[in-house]
Amino acid sequence: MTSQETSTAVGTRSIASVNVTDPAFKANPFPFYARLRVEAPVFPVTVRAKQRGWLVTRYDDVVTVFKDERLAKNRHNAMTPEQLKHAIWIPPMFKALDRNLLGLDSPDHTRLRALIHKAFVPRMIEQIRDQIQTLAHELLDKAEAKGSMDIIADFALPLPLIIIGRILGVPPEDNTKFHNWTKTFVSAGSNANMFVLVPTLMRFMGYLKKLIKERRARPKDDLISAMVEAKEGTDRMTDDEVLAMIFILLSAGHETTVNLIGSGVLALLEHPEQIAKLRGDPTLAKPAIEELVRYVCPVEMATERYARETLTIAGTTIPRGELVLGVIASANRDSNQFINPDVLDITREQNKHLGFGLGAHYCIGAPLARLEGQIAITTLIQRMPHLRLSVAPDQLRWNGTFILRGLHALPVSF
Repeated sequence: MTSQETSTAVGTRSIASVNVTDPAFKANPFPFYARLRVEAPVFPVTVRAKQRGWLVTRYDDVVTVFKDERLAKNRHNAMTPEQLKHAIWIPPMFKALDRNLLGLDSPDHTRLRALIHKAFVPRMIEQIRDQIQTLAHELLDKAEAKGSMDIIADFALPLPLIIIGRILGVPPEDNTKFHNWTKTFVSAGSNANMFVLVPTLMRFMGYLKKLIKERRARPKDDLISAMVEAKEGTDRMTDDEVLAMIFILLSAGHETTVNLIGSGVLALLEHPEQIAKLRGDPTLAKPAIEELVRYVCPVEMATERYARETLTIAGTTIPRGELVLGVIASANRDSNQFINPDVLDITREQNKHLGFGLGAHYCIGAPLARLEGQIAITTLIQRMPHLRLSVAPDQLRWNGTFILRGLHALPVSF
């Protein structure tokens, strides 16, 4: 995804073209977004298939993007027939995955959200707390025996992956293939090998469809059973809707937690005074996680929205049918909303970050992500008081993905 040259910059200076999915850009996108907030708060970019999109960068404008009903999540509710001809083609075999919470508008979204809310209750999340804590210790036991670890591969990736498998109700004997399928799916990124990804996705979908059918026949105490049993009057979720929800939990839910833990640990290691403060007072875990979500931005941009009509944001006209992207990583560093926004402060009190979205599409998995982040990071830094990076920060590789922001690896020693 490459930003176009623009004439909206101050004076005679133009804002240089930048590839916002480049791993080098991902390492520190914040100065670029800071310039956009001042000079071009709504900025044109070229996205996949040569489609134009608009980066919205100021906090108040991103809030508007989250709430404005003139913006549709489902492109079919916004694009003209001619625009739809040039939209990304989705193979028929994967159409079921397109009917998910992230891509639906009301009334479909309202209906599905109400049903999922009945299944994805806070009680279920709290019940898993002890399991998350035990698993964190087990993963760190293995790492301690080696004397070093990759925070991503050895800790941040397996912890939420194992937990979501347990929550969903994946049988223990299927754990290995479930984890392998999921890792292939969530780590595909923008450089996906379709010859590997498509067959993997088809096998994974076939397995999950079979599991959904089994739970309809013989429900258990797990999330898949809760989803197939959830009802509003006589309304229930279809098998395809349950399938789509599982994929959203595995992609939007799982990978963002990996990024939160990995990038959060890096941020703390780069701010010794903050990690010392958290070690000395574990009760700061909750505000620390909120601040890390704001500061590292595991979700860099909000998922796609499309203009139902020609509209104006911050003085910029966006034509009907075009893609609008609220840049969470920019909004969360806006000095009009946050005091010293580029400073990491785990005791920050006024912290209305947009890391989990806002409004009707607020992240339904936020309680789980928060809990996993709190337990993983506090357990790690308490158990490993001499934790340190094994490489210089500028040698770390970031993933070149579209919506998300996260590390490829984080090697540490202790």
